[in-house]
Amino acid sequence: MDVDLRKLRYFVAVAEELHFGRAAERLHIAQPVLSRQIRSLEDDLGAEVFARDRRGTLLTPAGKQLLEDAVPLLASAEALLRRVKTAARGTPTLTIGFMPGITVTPATAVFTTRRPGVDVRLLRTSWDNQVEVLLDGRADIGVVRLPIDQRGLQVRPLFREPRVVMLPAGHRLAGRSSVTVGDLAPEHLLQDPDAVPEWRDVALEMREGRRPEVPAIHQVEEKLELVASGAGICVLPLSTATFYTRPDVIPLPVDGIGPNEVALAWVASRRSPLIHDFAEAATQTLGESRAGDPPPER
Repeated sequence: MDVDLRKLRYFVAVAEELHFGRAAERLHIAQPVLSRQIRSLEDDLGAEVFARDRRGTLLTPAGKQLLEDAVPLLASAEALLRRVKTAARGTPTLTIGFMPGITVTPATAVFTTRRPGVDVRLLRTSWDNQVEVLLDGRADIGVVRLPIDQRGLQVRPLFREPRVVMLPAGHRLAGRSSVTVGDLAPEHLLQDPDAVPEWRDVALEMREGRRPEVPAIHQVEEKLELVASGAGICVLPLSTATFYTRPDVIPLPVDGIGPNEVALAWVASRRSPLIHDFAEAATQTLGESRAGDPPPER
């Protein structure tokens, strides 16, 4: 049986929304058409992927397994199409993803000296998509901030850097030279608590069960606007805080919070010599520029 990728895309939309109407709107198709396509997929698979009852739409065990496998399969298909189209242009191309605050110029300069005929492109990424762009082919290699889901990836550590807390300029702690994790216990964190587990251990709003829901924040600029307005605090890598300097937000070192680890990552199955050459250039430049720091643990 050949798997129909279009049906898989429809399935993933419904699985993520758990609502046929919303999924149909997202896909820009009529809901009856979507329902027919899902039934056709279930016929192809010989298994029901959704359970429909008064509670709504739920994934069956087969559906959960299909979702787990379908997402990387669709990403691989997108990556294949992108790489074929790029190759058809005839000019070797390497697209490098990078996180805010990380300067990749030293690595790209060395790489272009060694590979002068390669078209080097840069893609700014975020916490939400730094792995996704590798899996779907938008980037060939990425300079990422750990932790990430490393399944299917080759990861090479580069360096560690301290993390700092961002406070509004008028904050009660703003005049200090540094703070402790305990000092931040009364504060509202504008991030997923899992991103700063040290804070989670002492946070009063977690202990007292009064932490409000935090909407998804995708850009550093959004976080800093909220910090400046007094809505809460956030913890950033030092290079990111330095890059986004502004007068109404103060970065302070935090005793008791571990460093951020920066690494290279690419799809493990890729064997491109361009990826290998850039990885070597990045290891020599970005890693050596912080040679005084201890190497990241694997």
